[in-house]
Amino acid sequence: MQHIMEDLVEGAKEELKRADHSLYVTLKYTRTVDVIKNIIKRLISAYDIAMLDALRHLHTKKKIKEMPPVSKKRALVLASSFPILKKDIDFYFMLRDIDVAEYTKREEYRKNVALITLLKGKQLIVDIETVRRYFDKTVEFVDKVHELVIR
Repeated sequence: MQHIMEDLVEGAKEELKRADHSLYVTLKYTRTVDVIKNIIKRLISAYDIAMLDALRHLHTKKKIKEMPPVSKKRALVLASSFPILKKDIDFYFMLRDIDVAEYTKREEYRKNVALITLLKGKQLIVDIETVRRYFDKTVEFVDKVHELVIR
């Protein structure tokens, strides 16, 4: 059973490996907002895969009746099944909002490269340090989901 659960999270961990490379290698040398956007997309993808795997597990254990077809509904079902994940799901929604928001670029090709956007009427600056924190939060989420699923 442990081995099956390990396989469930592999897709999310593969996405995280790609995001890790983009963060610590590609972004280090290119310093572009496009790379920041790509990392955010990879983090969203890691969340989607981890949530889908967790919901599949819940579905096979008959803890949920059906698999929601849309990622937003999947996130909400997961949050209701595991209230401990509420803040993580809120963070996921923020990442999705950043991904689709209009943005401007600051200091591309320089040390302080940043994506600047408006979310809920407030300016949000996503620089290298911020995207590192986002990456760390996503890794924690994937690990948390893994722990919840193998219990």
